[in-house]
Amino acid sequence: MQVEVHGQNIEVTDALKQYAEEKMARLERHAVSRDVDVRIQLRVDKPDHHAAGNVKLAGADFHADASGQTMYAAIDLLTDKFDRLLLKHKEKTVDHHRGENPAREGTFG
Repeated sequence: MQVEVHGQNIEVTDALKQYAEEKMARLERHAVSRDVDVRIQLRVDKPDHHAAGNVKLAGADFHADASGQTMYAAIDLLTDKFDRLLLKHKEKTVDHHRGENPAREGTFG
C-alpha cells in the first residue's frame, strides 16, 4: 500500500503525514487486492480544514472529500468515507451465489 500526502498552500508536517498513513492502513482489510494507491491532498479554507483523496484499486477508483475543525478530524472523516466505499465495493465483488440456495439443496418447490 502506497500513501502520498500533499498539501495545497500548506506545509505537511511529518506528524500529519504519519497520522494519515496510519489511518489509511486500515483500508487494506477491505481491499480485494493488496495493490492499493492512496493520494491525499490537504488544504485549509479558514475556518475549515479539508482533506480530499483518491484510492486506486485493481479495476476501481474512488474519490472522497471531507472537512473538519482540525486537519486530524478531516483525515478521520476521509478515512471513514473510504472505509465505507471500499466495504460497499467489496460486497459487490463477492460472489453472492455461494450461500444457501433452495435450488442447490433440492428443496426448491
